[in-house]
Amino acid sequence: MDETKYGWWLPVDVSVHGARIDQLISVVHWFMLLLFVGWGAFFVYCLIKFRARDGHQATYNPVKGIFTKYIEVAVVVIEVFVLFGLSTPVWFAYKNHPPAEKDAVTIKLVAEQFAWNFHYSGKDGKFGRTDSSLMSGDNPLGLDPDSPEGKDDIVTVNQMHIPVHKPVIIQITSKDVIHSFNIPVLRVKQDTIPGQRIPIWFEATQTGHFELACAQLCGLGHYRMRADVFIDSPEDYAKWEADNTPPPAEAPAAEAPPAPEAPAVPAPEAK
Repeated sequence: MDETKYGWWLPVDVSVHGARIDQLISVVHWFMLLLFVGWGAFFVYCLIKFRARDGHQATYNPVKGIFTKYIEVAVVVIEVFVLFGLSTPVWFAYKNHPPAEKDAVTIKLVAEQFAWNFHYSGKDGKFGRTDSSLMSGDNPLGLDPDSPEGKDDIVTVNQMHIPVHKPVIIQITSKDVIHSFNIPVLRVKQDTIPGQRIPIWFEATQTGHFELACAQLCGLGHYRMRADVFIDSPEDYAKWEADNTPPPAEAPAAEAPPAPEAPAVPAPEAK
């Protein structure tokens, strides 16, 4: 599979929920094509029938057309059906049935101009404490180095690894402006809003190397706010996690025991 070429229609779908979204998009586009052709044909008909001709005089009375009223009512009915009969169930099915955290890989994401910062909890499954006052170029998430839960945490910039065939929950926020988390092949898109942590979820169905891009104009460097998305096999994901887990901190060297005191030498007796 060549992940750099998405084809002429929709991007390849590698998510468990993407089929219903693609079906909805196809229905909407076919409906819009039908409307475009229908109204376009009616427009051409009107141009020809009511063109200026010798011997014809314009009438200024309202045109009474029963058939067009039926068409307008049918369009409204179809639009209501698309909204409430197709779109709403797809949205509710995705939003109201997220996976349980115990069965998923949980990642914290902090967006900033112009990078994506990913925070993995490590082997212990617990995220270390973060503090905005500790944020710096070398510590973009403000991870507290003294937090015991954060000793095995993994932090990456513009690179996300996830396992295939396992639910993934991403808690999204931003440290500056509104960005938009968008992975087309996983059919997920969510704005990142400063001060809010918004959870989204997905599950990949095949491995590959794809792209995450910001879909919200966020500043002069918006064009370069991209990240690599690696969907790994369980074995490759475990290897990546092991290779990137920080090594355990070395225990401080034990202090050398104090040297024994020399025995006191008695002073010589005076003669």
